[in-house]
Amino acid sequence: MGHTKTRIGIVGATGYVGMELVRLLAPHRSLELTALVSQSYAGKNFADVYPAFRHLTDIKLSDLDLDQLAADCDIVVTALPHGVSSAVVPELLDRGVRVLDHSGDFRYKDVAVYESVYKLDHPRPDLLAEAVYGLPELYRDDIAAARLVANPGCYPTCSLLGLTPLLKAGLVYTGGLIIDATSGVSGAGRKADLAFSFCETESSYKAYSAVGHRHTSEIEQEAALLSGQTEPLALTFTPHLAPMKRGMLATIYADLMPSVDPQGLHELYERYYSHEYFVRVLPAGQLPETRHVAYTNFCDIAVTADNRTGKVKVFSAIDNLGKGAAGQALQALNIMAGLDERDGLIAAAGSI
Repeated sequence: MGHTKTRIGIVGATGYVGMELVRLLAPHRSLELTALVSQSYAGKNFADVYPAFRHLTDIKLSDLDLDQLAADCDIVVTALPHGVSSAVVPELLDRGVRVLDHSGDFRYKDVAVYESVYKLDHPRPDLLAEAVYGLPELYRDDIAAARLVANPGCYPTCSLLGLTPLLKAGLVYTGGLIIDATSGVSGAGRKADLAFSFCETESSYKAYSAVGHRHTSEIEQEAALLSGQTEPLALTFTPHLAPMKRGMLATIYADLMPSVDPQGLHELYERYYSHEYFVRVLPAGQLPETRHVAYTNFCDIAVTADNRTGKVKVFSAIDNLGKGAAGQALQALNIMAGLDERDGLIAAAGSI
């Protein structure tokens, strides 16, 4: 008797995240792409938009038809802008479809925080209590049973995986956390924008949204939960843009509690992540590089203590389209479908 595959649809299939999901799902043994939705390219084949997919994914792109999606899919991945997902996702849930959403619309526990950060009124705040934050290393069991999974942002994923062992163990002060993080240009999405054009980004490196970046509040929410705080946590987060297509590196600074032995931090991280396949704690003395995680779902982490200042520095690297978006989504989809979460994700990065 043949194995029945879980049917997957993607809404927003021709953006960078959607394209990366198609790349990962096309050869998957147990998940089957059955619907690709694109408002911009409806009626064309996916390979007309991305010619590299010819003979690999010859699916015709369609307009958004909620009833048809419900008939064709068991799980729908929405890769839509913030404020658009909040209208589409409830309609899919009402039709009995499970949803994994990439926007920020369902990542927050407090609707007031979401509305303040995104400057939008949320049409379905009742769903915030049900939505599961889609970071498998933190919420694996909840993801397995969820109707609605909110895929984390790339910056929060990179930052939180670096911070988690320290916060869970209560080894650092939570009042002075600093995160400097750098992303590749694909993090801005597949759109025409002068600021992200080749001539504007090549051979340049810059900070942006130095105060009030929307992912700051997302990191603060989860960091507070990890540290067991009931009050909001405030941290300093600064994003940067580097002239690379994909990749992300976060450098995290925290003040160690006086009683903490800095010599035990590396062992703490190795022990904490010993059962997490996609988190690689590097050998002592090695630091992560984005090229070593490109096109993978891995997060490479290093931790070191600065005895002179009493600070700990954590370095965390991911592919912003991999573990920061589509790779993490597939990891969650595998869990939702009752599969080995590594399915379709075991690949090495390019060595150069």
